[in-house]
Amino acid sequence: MQKINATRYIDVYILCGGLGKRLRKLSLNLPKPMIPVRGKPFLDILIDYMYSFGFRRFILGTGYKADIIRKYYTNNPKKNVSIVLSKESKPLGTGGAVKKAQKLIKSNIFFVLNGDSFCDFNPLIFLKFHKSKNSSLSILLRKINNGKDYGEVNFDKSFRILGFNEKNKKAKQCWINAGVYLFDRKAFNFMPVKKAFSLELDFFPQMIKNKIYGYTKSGCFLDIGTPERYLTVERYLGKHKILS
Repeated sequence: MQKINATRYIDVYILCGGLGKRLRKLSLNLPKPMIPVRGKPFLDILIDYMYSFGFRRFILGTGYKADIIRKYYTNNPKKNVSIVLSKESKPLGTGGAVKKAQKLIKSNIFFVLNGDSFCDFNPLIFLKFHKSKNSSLSILLRKINNGKDYGEVNFDKSFRILGFNEKNKKAKQCWINAGVYLFDRKAFNFMPVKKAFSLELDFFPQMIKNKIYGYTKSGCFLDIGTPERYLTVERYLGKHKILS
């Protein structure tokens, strides 16, 4: 009960507006986060995971096929969970989507998750790390052996992020952005004036001068961005129980 009381007032924003073009053969024109994995929408897996740590308020940043997400959670309400939708009338990018939801986000510190990836981590310990750094932005990192399809993140001994190398073409072991972030509300003050922009390309690199940090205590990293990765997620979740 103490764990739930500590986290129930911290919002979790999930990016759900992507087109998912590379998954159209599998998705049947569903929004990418709604693609079934082990019999349930991938988005449900993310929500249930955060729920298991006591989080109770979720804001879904929708765009493509937004009505499918709205209808699903209207017809399948989750007990003791508040789900709020922030709908884009046109694509705003990952950064613009978060910025649009500013008025809907109530907590001073809030999580942002990509709706097409899952990383096994403890959000409560990540939260403690974020607070200890007094950071306006912290990024969950994952070490992988082949970084050619992902952006490399460089940081120093204090875990302060020094730079990003997007789409590292060199196949080598590196730290990557795992698609989970902790924001302080003050981060909104540093966002671009324009409505549409990318967190990864336009915002994060500009935030380096404000001292942002990388949190490295993460487990498996899974994403459903391509048919091959989707099948990997299906196999992994068939063998491992990620929810306690």
